[in-house]
Amino acid sequence: MNKGHLRGDGMAAAIFLAPSLIGFSMFYLLPFLLGVYESFTDGTLGGPLVGFENYAELLHSGSFRKAAQNTFLFTGIGVPLLIALSLTLAVLLNKALYFRGWIRTSIMLPLVVPVVSVVTVWQILFDWNGSLNAWAHQIGLARVDWMQSDWSMGILVVMYIWKNIGYNMILFLAGLQAIPKDYYETASLEGAGRLYQFRHITLVYLTPAMFFVFLISIINSFKVFREAYLLAGDYPYDRLYMLQHYMNNMFFTLNVQKLTAAATLMVGGILVLVAGLLRAERQFRTFTE
Repeated sequence: MNKGHLRGDGMAAAIFLAPSLIGFSMFYLLPFLLGVYESFTDGTLGGPLVGFENYAELLHSGSFRKAAQNTFLFTGIGVPLLIALSLTLAVLLNKALYFRGWIRTSIMLPLVVPVVSVVTVWQILFDWNGSLNAWAHQIGLARVDWMQSDWSMGILVVMYIWKNIGYNMILFLAGLQAIPKDYYETASLEGAGRLYQFRHITLVYLTPAMFFVFLISIINSFKVFREAYLLAGDYPYDRLYMLQHYMNNMFFTLNVQKLTAAATLMVGGILVLVAGLLRAERQFRTFTE
């Protein structure tokens, strides 16, 4: 293949990608960059630069620290649990099971259910007068205001796992089915046990899929605001007050500087997590090779 042909393919690819790149730049990249600039100005429209003053005020805000703590706590609990459960289900469903097709369908159903419908079901379950408290009352247990207690974080984590486990399971299944069966047969002939095969074959060849699933799960964990907002409102119990709640409230009060500063810090936190994940992936590859 000559250079002229490659240059022609590159030009054709650029032409097809141009509309998406232009749309992404206009509606995502440019507004974000303008937001970053606004985070370094004072509270007036087109005001002068004030450096990191807005960030300093933000970090001294108790509500912001509470929102950031809850968000990263939710991500730190929800993402590892989601990865572990979805990988376990993928390994089980990768085998010949009698109800495998039915189980796959049932696990994938939450992906196509609207968020409002999901939240309605969870409200019916965990409301003060909901089904769970009714069942508890029937067996002599006291009612619990689930959404106004420390259990609220656990409820949101379970909802997040239930909503995303099917998608992650499908990604893991695709990665598992791409691993040649010969590797397992050779390892078995050499006397390797199942744990050794899982660690040195399955996990090694699932590393690219694992990285992608981790990345998607982290991003989805920061998008749980819809569920938390519909479940608990603008000012929920302290355990459910997320960064998106804080930014939403800053938007309604037109505090653009704190809003953009909080958004910039959240993006920075996501980038740090992704960078750490990339480094962990490289170290894991080096350790297993």
